[in-house]
Amino acid sequence: MNATHSAPPTSARARTRSPVQLAALLFGLVFLVVGIAGFVPGVTADFDSIEMAARSEAMLLGIFQVSFLHNIIHLIFGLAGLGLSRVSRTARGYLLVGGIIYAVLWIYGLLVDKDSTANFVPLNSADDWLHFALALAMIGLSFLPRR
Repeated sequence: MNATHSAPPTSARARTRSPVQLAALLFGLVFLVVGIAGFVPGVTADFDSIEMAARSEAMLLGIFQVSFLHNIIHLIFGLAGLGLSRVSRTARGYLLVGGIIYAVLWIYGLLVDKDSTANFVPLNSADDWLHFALALAMIGLSFLPRR
């Protein structure tokens, strides 16, 4: 009788993430970092003027308009990406639905009066075009192989 116990066998496939899972993981990490960075004075210019959900003068990297709501959404979206990247099917759904959400935000940003209370996220032109790029990238990457 052998007294040594070996770990249960695991295949390389079980330890390796598919391309779609890696893309979802990467987006999740980026959104998490962006959400955290939005709360860091210095990384976010005019942080002392940040608002809960209204038009805010706080600017992430001095370019992208942010608010507490905007940052919290990035954090939630980042955590969702990390969690949903564990399974290929949910990783694909995260990228596809996330891309559609960003496409809607892009259209909303193009149509909303930036100085009105309807701009509650808040968004500026830099946000709009970043949302367009994110929509294209996420929707496109949702078609990556699941294996």
